[in-house]
Amino acid sequence: MKVAFFLIPKNEVVCLNTKTTMRQALERMERHSFAAVPLVDGQGSYAGTITEGDLLWKLKNTPGLDINGMEKILIKDIATHAQNKPVQIDSRIVDLLVLASEQNFVPVVDDQNIFIGIVRRREIIEYCAELIREKEEGIVRN
Repeated sequence: MKVAFFLIPKNEVVCLNTKTTMRQALERMERHSFAAVPLVDGQGSYAGTITEGDLLWKLKNTPGLDINGMEKILIKDIATHAQNKPVQIDSRIVDLLVLASEQNFVPVVDDQNIFIGIVRRREIIEYCAELIREKEEGIVRN
């Protein structure tokens, strides 16, 4: 079993560039109903995770900030609190599972830290549940 088995490729993932504005980030996260999304820099490297909480703290701690002011603030200038650690695509499954136990999604990078997608905790749990169901029902996988 490899990390790639669970991978949702970058082209299917909502992610934000670090030069995205705060307003753009809020609107995109709202449109897709996500509370956290991966960040990538201009070279495509994984740069962290931004959460609704990060955006709310920035709003709270910036007196007078309104929707127009949010157009002037770049995501790279907002403090992030989530530490979604990535795994490399060739990592061991156990490393993925350890991170997934602590994170809703695990970013996946190549050997040069280029973001290539995510693994969601949900798919891992669904896969494990299916294995347990098959075992209970005596189903043998090939």
